[in-house]
Amino acid sequence: MDRARYLLPHPATAEPSADGRRRRGEDSRARIVRAMLDLVSEGFISPSAEQVAARAEVGLRTVFRHFKDLESLYGEMSGVIENELVTLADTPFKAVAWRERVLELVERRGWAYERIAPFKRASEVLRHQSETLALDNARFVAGTREILRRELPAHLAADRDVFEAIDLLLSFDAWRRLRQDQELSPLAAKEVLQKTISALLDRLGV
Repeated sequence: MDRARYLLPHPATAEPSADGRRRRGEDSRARIVRAMLDLVSEGFISPSAEQVAARAEVGLRTVFRHFKDLESLYGEMSGVIENELVTLADTPFKAVAWRERVLELVERRGWAYERIAPFKRASEVLRHQSETLALDNARFVAGTREILRRELPAHLAADRDVFEAIDLLLSFDAWRRLRQDQELSPLAAKEVLQKTISALLDRLGV
């Protein structure tokens, strides 16, 4: 995955400027964003401005010239997570029946969670000190909950206990626990979650 492809500056609609300093500035910004995303993807939960500057091969002043503070860079990182949520929401289901669609959500989310795992782990650690990440996490959770609510029959979506239980099983937290702490493969994690949701629905007689 090209982790910076969503975040690189888009070409201006106006005629490109001949100003070499502007072009160099745009290039520096792209390199800084790419450096931040690459460091996080490699397991650096909270890369320092110095680490970002070194990876981007730019001066520390250049980092802060393009980003007022690290909060701005965190915003760029959130863009990767948000893009995956949009992709998840826009991808058509293969299944037709609602129950099969709910089970398909496990596979779809597992695929997305694997792609954004480094960024979500960093976000979980940093969001308590970052308003940007806290707001983006709340939007991510609300978005995934809305997708589930849309796929469940109305009477199940309105049942608090059932809805919250299925939402928990479909959460990044559940996926991370199975993959990281319990050391299951993506396939095994998917099977555990699908069987658990199926057992719950069977118990409800639906």
